[in-house]
Order: sequence, then C-alpha cells, then structure tokens
Amino acid sequence: MPQPILFVLNGPNLNLLGVREREVYGHDTLADVEAACRAEADAAGLDLRFHQTDAEHELIGWIQEARTGAAGIVINPAAFSYAGYPIYDALKMCDCPIIEVHISNLHRRDEAWRANSIMTAAATGIISGLGTHGYALAVRHIARLRAG
Repeated sequence: MPQPILFVLNGPNLNLLGVREREVYGHDTLADVEAACRAEADAAGLDLRFHQTDAEHELIGWIQEARTGAAGIVINPAAFSYAGYPIYDALKMCDCPIIEVHISNLHRRDEAWRANSIMTAAATGIISGLGTHGYALAVRHIARLRAG
C-alpha cells in the first residue's frame, strides 16, 4: 500500500534562501528546509513531494495534483500571497489540510501590505515568524492530524 503524500510547496525566490536578506529569512537554505521536512515526513510514514517555483502555473499544477487524496499541503506562497488569486482558488478546491507557512512574521514586516495574505482564507492554519523551523512544525501537525 502506498504511503500518503504530503506536498510542501514554495513560491517565488525561496530558492535563494540562505543568500537573500539573511536578516529576515535566516541562513538555512531550501535544501536545509527540505531535509527537515523529509525527516518529519519519514518519521510519520508520509511520502514527501517538495517543490519550489517562480511560476504561478506550476504551483497551481501541484496544488491540483494534491487536490484529492493528499495527506496535506504545506505552502509558503511567498509573494504570491498578495496577488495569487488563481493559487487561492486552487487551494479552496482541496480536500486536505493546508498549512500556510511564512518564515518571517508577516505582521512585523516594514511593508504593511505583507500582513494581508489572501491565502489565509483557504488555509487550515498558519505558521508565521518561526523561521524555517515553521515548515517542520507544519509537517508534524499534518502527521498528527492523520494519526487522529
């Protein structure tokens, strides 16, 4: 019997973690984030699909793939958080838990518009401001939901 699939999806510029704005996003790379998520998923018996893209249509394709039957979605939509209505619409069609993750605390950022993620209305829960550790917590939470 195949393992349930957990999708961890990352939006634009997150491929540059560890390089860009370290004072905001820290020193961990996206490979570090993937390794932490994979360790949590493996411990919970989940198959992990980990993706990053700068292209909205790719993100939508992965969400549609996860739409039915996935264990859950952990998503950091990054800048799509503020203008990615097609992504929001795709998330609303999902029958699995969705945890929105942001590395920085959106409500403490200098730009006020960052506090208004449109994805939040489609998410089961949100983790914001816990650094890259928020990803592993989101994976652990979805595993806990599956365990009952």
